[in-house]
Amino acid sequence: MTTTTHPGGTPAAPTREAAARATDLSKVYGQGETRVVALDQVSVEFRAAEFTAIMGPSGSGKSTLMHCMAGLDTVSSGSARLGDTELTGLKDKKLTQLRRDRIGFIFQAFNLLPTLTALENITLPMDIAGRKPDREWLDNVVRTVGLGDRLTHRPNQLSGGQQQRVAVARALAAKPEIIFGDEPTGNLDSRSGAEVLGFLRRSVSDLGQTVVMVTHDPVAASYADRVIFLADGRIVDDLADPTADAVLDRMKGFDGQQPARS
Repeated sequence: MTTTTHPGGTPAAPTREAAARATDLSKVYGQGETRVVALDQVSVEFRAAEFTAIMGPSGSGKSTLMHCMAGLDTVSSGSARLGDTELTGLKDKKLTQLRRDRIGFIFQAFNLLPTLTALENITLPMDIAGRKPDREWLDNVVRTVGLGDRLTHRPNQLSGGQQQRVAVARALAAKPEIIFGDEPTGNLDSRSGAEVLGFLRRSVSDLGQTVVMVTHDPVAASYADRVIFLADGRIVDDLADPTADAVLDRMKGFDGQQPARS
């Protein structure tokens, strides 16, 4: 951790190191009349052992930001870093290895293999990489997500919430430096969604995991330590210790407004 100082010289509380960082990151699609600026010189840090939600209207660039930070999409200019590693310019083989070894993913679609058991789905990325799971860590993850009595079940024998818990456990099991979730509760009912969000919250609080989640749901965002708001490809607000009502109020304030340009 590092210690910052408020203006005026008063020491602030220690802050966590950045697990990932974007600096003047831009992403442009197309040219000429079809040119779309999805991200416009975004600079942001995602701190280690912290749960960050990314929100914004449709087309604001929130999923694009996550994809660029996760090495799933290239950037047009600027920098995207995972720890001390610069992602821009990495060859495909290095990017694939980085995503496999250092990043966990949770998406709306559970992406589970139907012929494998829950446990086999959880350990699949490590099996592909030829790595054996850390048994103590794996047991801790399984216990955290409450799957101890479902490990031998196949996906079609699990509820939607249980399948998403398997997907969460799969993302956690390899001890990634950071987990990215793209609307991870978007296909779940409210009860199942709350279960998955609770597991993500505990993975940060109890296991020290770093989670970055894109969501449109103020209730989902309220599980995070911090919410970053995007509009028109730029960060327009940053809210600590969010509540669902506070998030909803901020989102209402963006409706029909253009973000300030510096």
